Amino acid sequence: MLKYLIPIAIIITTIQIYSQDYKIIPEEKSGEPLILGYCPASIIIDSLFKDTWTIEYNNYQPDFENLDSLEGKLDNITFKIVFRSTCSDSREQLPRLFKILNELNYDVNSITLIGVNREKQGLSNEAEGLEIELVPTIIFYKDGSEIGRIVETPAESLEKDILQIMEK
Repeated sequence: MLKYLIPIAIIITTIQIYSQDYKIIPEEKSGEPLILGYCPASIIIDSLFKDTWTIEYNNYQPDFENLDSLEGKLDNITFKIVFRSTCSDSREQLPRLFKILNELNYDVNSITLIGVNREKQGLSNEAEGLEIELVPTIIFYKDGSEIGRIVETPAESLEKDILQIMEK
């Protein structure tokens, strides 16, 4: 029995390593780490981007009046976010959004995150058909249909823009 466990463990580990849906490579111009493809929230929260992420997350003060108005409105909403990890707008808006969502007890691990390069390309065709022109693009879905998006920066504030999308 034991003689089968080691080969099985090696196979499982190999599958996990090669089935990652994302890759981190140096960005062409700056050499900074660039995430490409579908990635879990933990990659941008806990990895190479932790310092930038943590500073922005901790410094952001949500608008609690609008947060109160959002209470319970995100229950049936899913998010798809296309971002570039080397983009200043992505580095600013994503930690802020995650702080808002954490305040609302939204499971940020359920968000679909797609890392792209300057040409809005991931590892394959993850962003195809999403009509991405600027990053970050935060797309809101209800019952599988898009109900709104925030592109690059909010028109008013993240909280107000999210509330406007939810009230449509």
